[in-house]
Amino acid sequence: MTRTRHIHLLATYNQWMNTKLYEAASSLSDEALCVDRKAFFGSILGTLNHLVAGDTVWLQRFATHPANYLTLGPIRQLPVQRLDQLLFPDIRKLSAHRVWLDQQIVQWSGSIAESDLDHTLHYTSMKGVPADKNFYGLLTHFFNHQTHHRGQVTTLLSQAGVDIGDTDLVVLIPSEPCALDSASTMM
Repeated sequence: MTRTRHIHLLATYNQWMNTKLYEAASSLSDEALCVDRKAFFGSILGTLNHLVAGDTVWLQRFATHPANYLTLGPIRQLPVQRLDQLLFPDIRKLSAHRVWLDQQIVQWSGSIAESDLDHTLHYTSMKGVPADKNFYGLLTHFFNHQTHHRGQVTTLLSQAGVDIGDTDLVVLIPSEPCALDSASTMM
């Protein structure tokens, strides 16, 4: 599997998992979603908002890549001041935005060329620190960050009595055809 195909697989996994997560979260009341469960971002809703804020910040940085990813154009204008910002205080509006954002991520991931991955991306952190990092490494971080916080949300949902089912990436990794071993080909 090429690196670009793997990035697209991770984008598809991200979309699939977010769909499952939001369906599960929507089974709880607004009050239950806002309960401070002592997680890093407090509540289920707070953690889901953090994921949207973080994804938005990274996608805005990725939009500065010289490949000029047109699909990221609308994301450039989204306002994010802090990573703990409650962008959407309502699960329904947050969910609708998440669906849109995930569609953008999947579409964009399909436009990344293998040669784009070796670029050094120049950006400034939320704390104002300049950085020069390998684009492929940053993409890996982008998807790993999502997985990390979705894991926190699945734990919070489980503590609230909600099971979201299978969450493993392996579910989406395509099966490969079996290679015949050398002994069977000699018969």
